Amino acid sequence: MVRVARVAPDSIAQELEIVPGTEILSVNGREIGDFLDWEFLTADDELEIAVRLPDGGAVVFEIERPEGESLGVELEPPTVRRCANRCEFCFIEGLPKGLRKPLYIRDDDYRLSFAYGNFATLSNLKERDFQRIIEYRLSPLYVSVHATPWEARKKLLNNPRVPNIVEQLTRLVEGGIQFHGQMVVVPGLNDGDVLEQSLADLWSFGDACLSVALVPVGLTQFSHLYTGESMSRENALRLLEITERWAARGRAERGEAWVYGSDELYLLAGRELPDVAHYGDFAQIENGVGSITSLRHRVAEGVSALPRLDGKRIAVVTGRAMREIMPPLLSQLTAATGASFEMITTTNSLFGPTTTTAGLLVGADILGALKDRHDFDLALIPAETINEDGIFLDDMTFIGVRESLPMPVYPSYDFIDVLQFEGHSVPSSVAGAA
Repeated sequence: MVRVARVAPDSIAQELEIVPGTEILSVNGREIGDFLDWEFLTADDELEIAVRLPDGGAVVFEIERPEGESLGVELEPPTVRRCANRCEFCFIEGLPKGLRKPLYIRDDDYRLSFAYGNFATLSNLKERDFQRIIEYRLSPLYVSVHATPWEARKKLLNNPRVPNIVEQLTRLVEGGIQFHGQMVVVPGLNDGDVLEQSLADLWSFGDACLSVALVPVGLTQFSHLYTGESMSRENALRLLEITERWAARGRAERGEAWVYGSDELYLLAGRELPDVAHYGDFAQIENGVGSITSLRHRVAEGVSALPRLDGKRIAVVTGRAMREIMPPLLSQLTAATGASFEMITTTNSLFGPTTTTAGLLVGADILGALKDRHDFDLALIPAETINEDGIFLDDMTFIGVRESLPMPVYPSYDFIDVLQFEGHSVPSSVAGAA
């Protein structure tokens, strides 16, 4: 069932007296099953939209829309397709009990893969799903491949009924669909020969496979299902050798690296990260591929435009993974602004010491790092630690944390986004006022 959540003021929908709670039944005779149907079927300018009003009345609207004008309808969020797999390395399986319920939803939804770049295994696709993906040209998709050899993939996903991913991708590619792939690499399960075969299979799809990210398995102190080997430095080095060999082939034959190791893989291996040119358009930056290089680049590009902040003391809270990365960046900021920057690294109090990513720090970590520091003029925290509603993973709110600290605190993606406004009015989007 698809319902209207909001109607934009002065829009076509408001003029038609469509109201929140209205159920959308069909568009031009085609049944509406979800937001994808709505988005694609309302692309025409001449529309016949059948609805059921909140009072039960049925209405059919005939609309001749001016080209490019929005209908002004926002739909209620869709029901998310749940994952039927039980991967030992699943992030959800590494969460502690007692967090808010939405965090435990294991989505595996091709619609969110297209719309938002969420990775999906495609293991729950039905015949109608294939038809819709191809008809609506849902491309590119983001696919959690993990392994192409069927038996290895069954074991990785802990699902004996998982479909053959090579056959699934072949059908999609023949229908004109492109995809980005990721492989969470578990030592002893999908490294070595399985990894080589998987990369060879994905390479065979040609330009349809736009990129592949190799991500080392990451565990928390709550990863109770995991029985495999951890990603040691030796394992990371072996994985990087494979990554770089395939990337060299990609550059030689396709003009781009094609296979990319995540930042965490380089940090585990103790290897320097590639430069900006290596990552192209940073297609998998949300997957932790090139994030640090992008940060370095943004600082280098923006530091010259920062105002002087002589005498100011600024705290920068981060995770343990950034201990070696952060000092050179802070030195650049100091030279440009005259401010004094202090890096405060903290251990993750929720997920445990094996979780070192700055973006997974929680509100309690920020409080613990800053509550007794009255010597700072302001503090910067990773913007990735809070969601769009201003909530940390431990359910603490950014506003609550900020009001409990003795200095102004700002979420920041790259330092430049906040420091350029220091001494002026900081926009609410930067200040995290949500």
